[in-house]
Amino acid sequence: MQNTLKQLFQQILFCCIVFLLLPFAALAQQELQGKIVDTSGVPIAGATVHLKNSKASVITKADGSFSINGDANSILIIKSIGFSDKEITAGNSSNIIITLVPVSATLNDVVVTALGVKREKRNLTYSTQQVSGDEITKTHEPNLVNAVAGKVAGVQITSSSGTAGASSRIVIRGNSSATGDNQALFVVDGVPINNDETGNAGGNAAGSGINRVIDIDPSTIQSINVLKGAAATALYGSSGARGVVLITTKNGSVNKPPVFTLSSDLSFEKPLLPERQTTYAQGNNGVFADGDIIKQSTSWGPRMDTLKINGKPAPKYNPYDFFRTGVTSNSTISVAGGGSQSSYFVSYSYYDQKSIMPGNDFKRHSFFGKYNTKMGEYVNTTFQLGYSNSIQDRLPEGASNGPLFVLYGQPVSWNPYPVLDSNGNMRLYRYSRNAPLWTLDNMKNHDAVNRFLPVFTINITPAKWLTITERIGADIYTDQDKYFENPQPAIGLNGKVVDNNVNFRQFNNDLIINATKTFGKFNVNLLLGNNIFSTYYQSVNLTGNGLTVEQFYNLSAGSTISSSEYHSLQRKVGFYTQANIEYNRFLNLSLTGRYDGSSVLSKENNFYPYGSAAASFIFSEFLKGNIKDVLSFGKIRFSAATVGNDGVGPYSLSTPNIQAGRNTNAGYFLYPYQGQPGFLLSSTLGNPNLKNERLREYEAGLEFRLFQDRISFEGSYFYRRSYDGIIPGVSISNATGFSGTTVNSASIENKGVEILLSATLVKAHDFSWDLTLNFTKIKNNVLALSPGITQLGRIIVGQPYNVFYGTQYKRTTDGQLLIDANGLPVVGDQGIVGNATPDWLAGLENSLTYKQFSLSFFFDMKKGGDVENGVDSYGFFYGSSKATENREPFVVPGISEVDNKPNTVKVDPQTYWQSRQYESIIQDGTYIKLRNVTLAYTVKPALLSKTPFKSASIVLSGRNLWIYSPHFTGADPEVSSYGSSNGAQGIYAFSTPTSRSLDISLKLSF
Repeated sequence: MQNTLKQLFQQILFCCIVFLLLPFAALAQQELQGKIVDTSGVPIAGATVHLKNSKASVITKADGSFSINGDANSILIIKSIGFSDKEITAGNSSNIIITLVPVSATLNDVVVTALGVKREKRNLTYSTQQVSGDEITKTHEPNLVNAVAGKVAGVQITSSSGTAGASSRIVIRGNSSATGDNQALFVVDGVPINNDETGNAGGNAAGSGINRVIDIDPSTIQSINVLKGAAATALYGSSGARGVVLITTKNGSVNKPPVFTLSSDLSFEKPLLPERQTTYAQGNNGVFADGDIIKQSTSWGPRMDTLKINGKPAPKYNPYDFFRTGVTSNSTISVAGGGSQSSYFVSYSYYDQKSIMPGNDFKRHSFFGKYNTKMGEYVNTTFQLGYSNSIQDRLPEGASNGPLFVLYGQPVSWNPYPVLDSNGNMRLYRYSRNAPLWTLDNMKNHDAVNRFLPVFTINITPAKWLTITERIGADIYTDQDKYFENPQPAIGLNGKVVDNNVNFRQFNNDLIINATKTFGKFNVNLLLGNNIFSTYYQSVNLTGNGLTVEQFYNLSAGSTISSSEYHSLQRKVGFYTQANIEYNRFLNLSLTGRYDGSSVLSKENNFYPYGSAAASFIFSEFLKGNIKDVLSFGKIRFSAATVGNDGVGPYSLSTPNIQAGRNTNAGYFLYPYQGQPGFLLSSTLGNPNLKNERLREYEAGLEFRLFQDRISFEGSYFYRRSYDGIIPGVSISNATGFSGTTVNSASIENKGVEILLSATLVKAHDFSWDLTLNFTKIKNNVLALSPGITQLGRIIVGQPYNVFYGTQYKRTTDGQLLIDANGLPVVGDQGIVGNATPDWLAGLENSLTYKQFSLSFFFDMKKGGDVENGVDSYGFFYGSSKATENREPFVVPGISEVDNKPNTVKVDPQTYWQSRQYESIIQDGTYIKLRNVTLAYTVKPALLSKTPFKSASIVLSGRNLWIYSPHFTGADPEVSSYGSSNGAQGIYAFSTPTSRSLDISLKLSF
């Protein structure tokens, strides 16, 4: 009986315990529901949600949702291709929203290579570096070239000026052509595009023009991949010899509902201006000149604190009040999505920049659309169209009739108001130049461009291992440039109107057969292709001189009208092949070959072959145990390549007739003259034997990753040398009846080191800190020009490319200045006084994230690279430079040529500064820039769950917040005032100054 009662009691107790635990059991087995999204709030379909320490896992649906049995303490592991893995505790939320972050570029990522072919980065046999679209857009630069400045090893980028819409120059691994184009080729989704500098109406609007890559809207870019060496670019034909910048645009997503994204930026810019002296007034030798009755160009007058005008202390006027606060806005709307067999991406943006320079504005409307569709089982097609309309208004720059030449030397005692005197003539403190304020209303360069970039691609996949691609693309734009200047008798201007119209059409067609097969441990990829390429260019220039009707800017108002036209048609055809062979995931061999034909070369030489061979060995595949835990990846690679380049303009084989001109007392005028046409043979003799330039390059590289990819390193050494470089206009004997001809004779070498180092310094649950450092050192040398010729302008045999050559001072054997009996440096002969090529370049970026906040700051560094400071050259003589502010007699350090002892003779400051020679304005352009700082906050998706928005973020950023340039007396040593051409580099003249800016951005998606 006792046992029976005991058993009954145990059964009742068990039932009570079960009853009490039922809620907890239910809790333990509750259904966990949630949604997986990316950083933009877009659902991620096909992600795997796994319950840690369990076999339970599910796949997310098309809308990113999932459900899985678990409890509040369950740990979920989420994985999806292209995103970093994430591990979270489920918690008590009934609807979990989990955001996955895209993986950073790792060695296992797929990258875009030549001709748009995708390959795993781990298998590449050459150097390439990728910049994401997010990195591009956060710089808030309208020009893609500036957006990658300092971010890519082996690449030097130079911004010409602070003009809204100004051109920039990009050179990869140094200059290799003596006079040809040294800038990288730009390719958008497999189609080469034009990046010429336009926007100067026949040279009348001096200064920088616009490089045409500015027509590409940065917000449409998925990534930029820079192919540096010849082995990487050989498939791109003649233009690939100078490096390639591959632009991949954004796509929609299959089986995704439409996602709209809105973004708006607003920034404010302040000019970075050179310091100037404000202590002394207008005049000469201490005697005041008022600028109205007594005109004087110089500021060598009396001290302002002692000067009285009409018995009152003279007021100071700041010439820099001429500048304004720049305001830039950029608004973008896009939509992306797709159905079961197609996807789409459409974007529109409006960019509006009002420069710090009055009269300088840049506006751009950009439209981009891409549609991908699958047609049946074997065919995929893509059609995309980019359209942009850009308008730039600006004033002439440089040492021209523009405002800055006069403004930088304007005395602080001069009142620029009123602009006109009582007779309606321009007021100016000096003769023969425009008053800056008068220029604003009486001179303008208006440039309008309409550009179309259509691309159609069809991929046929008859078998899993075979793809046939046909890609047709075009680059079409019209450039309407109009320049005018009103007459001004006070300085002898007769008035002028210039109309310059450019029509450009470029067509590209590629037929590519791509096959990939696996044979045991071998993975083989073979590519065969054909390329047809043509370029048509037409320029028509009409100039009306001597305006007869005030403020009527029509050519018919010119008393003398002249015209000129140039047009050219250039064709290329190429056949190419590539073989990539991978053995057992550790050995890769890549072979390329191309056979090109060019219409600009002689019939005997117009077809030329070239190619490359490259190999890589992934040694980390043989590592085991603890070593593998430390060194997660390691690779060495070697390559050798030779590429060709038809670096000469059309019609250099023959001697064309050109429009003649006639010198008269009124000036030089092109025919027709008094109704009579006139043409004569060009003074440059054609060379019917021209052949292609050739460049050979050898490259070795090392790549490794440590501690589960926390630290990564990539280093490359390269040596490249050009042969048979084409030089147009080489001087020949006048007895031939010509002044010059075009020859194949130049040779230039470049050798250098590129390093890319990245590290994740901290990786915690809510906080991370990533650092990226790149370093470039290139040594350049001109080996040969032409027999009997050792110098072409700034290009001198035995010296780096683009040295500065001019009058220099005599020095002792130990480098000290020789001083004459008057205490002044002794002027010597002309010689090399500087080198525009930097010793090295570096970029350092820090990226920190804490929960929803992110902070990044980027330093750009350059060591060496001299700059010709034209502003100081002007300021020394006219007494406006900050260096001239000390007006007390002083002793110039040096050795007297009279007695070979240290100089003790004092010199008058005005005499000293006005006798300065060319050498004195060449300055070391070393700098460190805090180029970009960005602080962003991304709203948690959970906070937006009851709103129509999928994501929201706000970003504060600044550009050029700090510049350290210890040896340069201007404001910003990164400058090329006259544009992106070879000979314009390293010149700081009277261009629109660069600026410091602050920007606020808002981005929403729904």
